[in-house]
Amino acid sequence: MAHKVVNRSTPGILKCMALAQVRDVAKLAGVSPATVSNALNHPERVSASTRQRIQEAIDELGYVRNDAARQLRAGSNRAVGMILLDVGNPFFAEVARGAENQLTTSHRPLLLSNSNQDAEREAAQLGLFEEQRLAGVLVTPVGNVLHRLRRLKERGTAVVIVDRKTGADEFSSVSVDDKLGGRLAVDHLLERGRQHIAMVGGPQNLRQIKHRLQGAQQRVQQSDSATLTFHETPTTDVAAGRLATLDILAKPRSTRPDAIFAANDLIALGVLQELVRAGVSVPDDIALIGYDNIQFSASATTPITSIRQPAEEMGSRAAELLCDVIDKPGAPVQHTVFQPEIVVRESTTGA
Repeated sequence: MAHKVVNRSTPGILKCMALAQVRDVAKLAGVSPATVSNALNHPERVSASTRQRIQEAIDELGYVRNDAARQLRAGSNRAVGMILLDVGNPFFAEVARGAENQLTTSHRPLLLSNSNQDAEREAAQLGLFEEQRLAGVLVTPVGNVLHRLRRLKERGTAVVIVDRKTGADEFSSVSVDDKLGGRLAVDHLLERGRQHIAMVGGPQNLRQIKHRLQGAQQRVQQSDSATLTFHETPTTDVAAGRLATLDILAKPRSTRPDAIFAANDLIALGVLQELVRAGVSVPDDIALIGYDNIQFSASATTPITSIRQPAEEMGSRAAELLCDVIDKPGAPVQHTVFQPEIVVRESTTGA
């Protein structure tokens, strides 16, 4: 006779299953189940020696915490989600490193996701984070997601904007003064005697690119003889820099720029590759400056001058602000704006 299998799993049953495992760990470690629970969820409340005994018991028993059951009981998740704009850009990897280091001190795991500068993908990732009932979300927005962020906030998930200051003064943020960064780049090129500057980067719907362009334009407008042309690219990677440079080199020599300002260092690396391949001397014929100061810019064939953003510090500060909002829901909104600085190398000064 066939028997019908009924799934009667409930939060209560899950709780009992989890407690039975916790009791095993507690018995072996010689502590109470409550102490084991504190060691797992609030380690700062348990002494180091006790945590070590509990960890040894966990290792011996092969205990794995039932996190789904814990979330059902608590109605929340200690983890933090982070949506990176472009995981292929080392700048964002450094931002994530800073955030993770800061969150580790608060015993909060970090879940990374990559929007790849795609608004639909970003929306799907925000939906997934909402389903997971995460404690907080760090995001560098691509699309118009303000309504989604508000909904997260209403449901108890803290939100901090990274690498961009939102126009709505309701979320804390960490950003860089990119208009100043654009001015610094052009200032340096003008000081080196360059007058005809091409800016390569895009797309302009990325606010960071837009602000860097605005800063560069503002500085050129203050000069009597300097010019600036903008070559928009669909992406911000090495390939985009190479393609834009091919277009620039296809023009008559008399109309070529004597300097190129790349909107980030990946684009600058692509620019440099094509200039070298075409026999163009950097910086004698065309000076080159990038943005972000990633490690690759210093180790290029011709080390690239770049505008430095304090990536790791930005990530750390963003995580710090997020933890403040999580721990104190009524905490005031704070905006931290870092100042960029120029790192001068051979691509603008020569050997």
